[in-house]
Amino acid sequence: MLLLAFCFLGGMVAQAQEFKVITVIESIVPGGLGRSRMIETISETEVEDFTTERTDGKKSDQGKVRRRDAKVDNFEETKLLNFYSLTGINFQNIASNDALITSKLNQLAQEGWELMFMSSGVEGDGGETDGNGIFITRFVFKKN
Repeated sequence: MLLLAFCFLGGMVAQAQEFKVITVIESIVPGGLGRSRMIETISETEVEDFTTERTDGKKSDQGKVRRRDAKVDNFEETKLLNFYSLTGINFQNIASNDALITSKLNQLAQEGWELMFMSSGVEGDGGETDGNGIFITRFVFKKN
């Protein structure tokens, strides 16, 4: 019985994990002129194809794919609303985005994805002459 339990647990440890990243970009451009999206890639890419090594100060990238070839063509793009409208910050837009993001998180949970962590950052308005900015959040999921 102990041997059977050990084999079962050993099989569980040997299972490969799969990871997924969802990126949410919300515009903080005044006047609602920005573009806000939730992005999920559906293409597979091999990191080794874009990785080079440096030894003794020399770069070795023989047989590697060029950086411009790293772009994926297949991804899902969910339109979101911008943080600002013509009248300023728009709380209804934020609540609407929250509803869409929550829907996506619930969908992924139902599919067996577990949220590991999330990180966010902002590139904010740099003053009166800079009307640009984004708020970005990355959600990292795993599935056994």
